[in-house]
Amino acid sequence: MFLKWLSKGIISSNGKRWKEIRRFSLMTLRNFGMGKRSIEDRVQEEARCLVEELRKTNASPCDPTFILGCAPCNVICSIIFQNRFDYKDQNFLNIMKVFDENFKILSSPWMQICNAFPALLEYFPGSTDKLFKNVAYVRSYILEKVKEHQASLDINNPRDFIDCFLIKMEQEKQNQQSEFTFENLKITVSDLFGAGTETTSTTLRYGLLLLLKHPEVIAKVQEEIDRVIGRHRSPCMQDKSHMPYTDAVVHEIQRYIDLLPTNVPHAVTRDVKFRNYFIPKGTTILISLTSVLHDDREFPNPEVFDPGHFLDESGNFKKSDYFMAFSAGKRVCAGEGLARMELFLFLTTILQKFNLKSVVDPKDIDTTPVANGFASVPPSYQLYFIPV
Repeated sequence: MFLKWLSKGIISSNGKRWKEIRRFSLMTLRNFGMGKRSIEDRVQEEARCLVEELRKTNASPCDPTFILGCAPCNVICSIIFQNRFDYKDQNFLNIMKVFDENFKILSSPWMQICNAFPALLEYFPGSTDKLFKNVAYVRSYILEKVKEHQASLDINNPRDFIDCFLIKMEQEKQNQQSEFTFENLKITVSDLFGAGTETTSTTLRYGLLLLLKHPEVIAKVQEEIDRVIGRHRSPCMQDKSHMPYTDAVVHEIQRYIDLLPTNVPHAVTRDVKFRNYFIPKGTTILISLTSVLHDDREFPNPEVFDPGHFLDESGNFKKSDYFMAFSAGKRVCAGEGLARMELFLFLTTILQKFNLKSVVDPKDIDTTPVANGFASVPPSYQLYFIPV
């Protein structure tokens, strides 16, 4: 059953299917960004909800994992399902738990061994059984939502991504070769859901840990927020061009944590000669994003967290061709624009409304990932969110 899923959706499909589903997904996300309620509106709304949840911690020590996971997940939910969830909704809690479990399983040393020796799965299924059950749970939930959408669909007034896909299915129902099927809908939504939740939430969580380690960076970001935005207006994407230091901090967080060191598997589309190696067409390859994100010729002292890696001598933001946190080429992350928006707006909103305080001396904070397989997973920690 799981093998059947691997060739569908956006992440694991190839050829004509991948081109059509990706093109449709990007166009739909872009259209929602220009609609009555833009994607930026949705992210800003969620940022305000996030602030209210953080206020409920009453400036007491808390583990931010769950709250920081809810925010990006809810943005995806509003795009896919039309509505966001309350942070205490049981379905929402179940989905968040599943995503967190799967991210940890995929990043475990055992999973890296299984990637190298797949035959081991037959004899020691273990955590992979849990992974497949979790994936099936999410897709079953999505199927329920699809059926609800079918029953209330208005082709002249699409509410969300699922509606747009269902309308496309209806338009292509006479095409026997159409890629717009229930199975592709279910898996595409699952791809957007999973990839758009855990990656952004982990980046936010790791980012706050790095900021706790470097309080001088927090001070500079907050000074820029006070100067450009103030304390009362919600941050917006137009602010970013006037906030080079904050922009550099967001980029440096992504560069430093190297979230997906080898990205997802790729395959060569033709025979390739590369540095005296011959790679036959169809060969699966893994790309080392670490090799560019931590290249010491582009980023002096790459193992040091330093926003200056993305600033010129005048303090202006400096782009780098080596910044490949979202991969590169035709299969660059489809949600890159959304993720960039979320990271900037969520981080600036948090630092606009709160001072962050570590429960331990910043010198004693360890930022070494606890797992570094499929993803770099930060260690667990607690902090105080102290209202400004």
